[in-house]
Amino acid sequence: MSTNPSHIPAEWTPHKAIWTAWPSAADLWGDDLEPARAEVAAMVRALADGGAGDKVRILAHGREAEASAKLALARNAEVIPGAFGDIWFRDTGPIFTAGGGAQGFQFNGWGGKYQLPHDDEVSARVALLAGAAYKRHDFILEGGAIEMDGEGALLTTRQCLLNPNRNPTWTEAAAELELKRALGVEKILWLDEGLANDHTDGHIDNLARFVAPGRVVCQAPHGKKDPNADVYEEIALSLAAMSDARGRKLDVVRIPSPGLIEDEDGDAVPASHMNFIIGNTTVVVPIYSDSGDDAVKALAPLFPGRKVVGLSSHAILTGGGSFHCITQQEPA
Repeated sequence: MSTNPSHIPAEWTPHKAIWTAWPSAADLWGDDLEPARAEVAAMVRALADGGAGDKVRILAHGREAEASAKLALARNAEVIPGAFGDIWFRDTGPIFTAGGGAQGFQFNGWGGKYQLPHDDEVSARVALLAGAAYKRHDFILEGGAIEMDGEGALLTTRQCLLNPNRNPTWTEAAAELELKRALGVEKILWLDEGLANDHTDGHIDNLARFVAPGRVVCQAPHGKKDPNADVYEEIALSLAAMSDARGRKLDVVRIPSPGLIEDEDGDAVPASHMNFIIGNTTVVVPIYSDSGDDAVKALAPLFPGRKVVGLSSHAILTGGGSFHCITQQEPA
């Protein structure tokens, strides 16, 4: 393990805990509140794996939410009272380092789209609860916008990181300088565009994920009406031309996408099997369509020694994300 205090281990390395949040705001979730809670609870149970997997620490905002979480989760998680706007802790929470530290960043509601009370407090609060030495940087960054292999390479998109609604003065060179300084990475790998109708402006954790050193997984179109077919093809070709910080050409593995998933208004939503969370014993994959079983089967060989399970994430997606978006791992 690196002695660099800003080193971020890969997600597949052992965790001390996984942090997440309980859907708590009825005014935000409406009729999807209880279904979203059921999906979060299923994710937590899978990650906890009967005590053999991860220690899950989950924040609940308000007395009703705290009581609901304790009832639903029983002994599968530690329920902690705490204020937050909504459950997207990958973006609002800290990024934990290998040396017992935590990096925090400015958060502006994904470019000013959804700014909620307390979300800008989550990073420092979770770091304090974890007992991690906390450092907050002065630029805007969401955890879902970056994907790291633990060996010096970082994947991201120009659509998000160079968007003027985040850090308006950033050029590609300026972004690379800040990322290398804050996160201890050596090489930035750039993709261009993200999924259609994704309010995150192209978060990488919906597009491509490292699953081992030198190996990355991305999606292939599913069905004749897949709204992201061209994006998926461009991503796969771009990744195949890249090498990581160690000089290894990336081994690109493709799995089927969910295809066209529509909301109640008939608009395409940014559903993605890439939004999986890698636990100590279990990988939890969001499922939305008949491609789910094939996606899980394709991912299973990439995680030897772990169970790969697919769980419904329809209700969580109504809020804009899935299992990776609502979690943050704390390295052992």
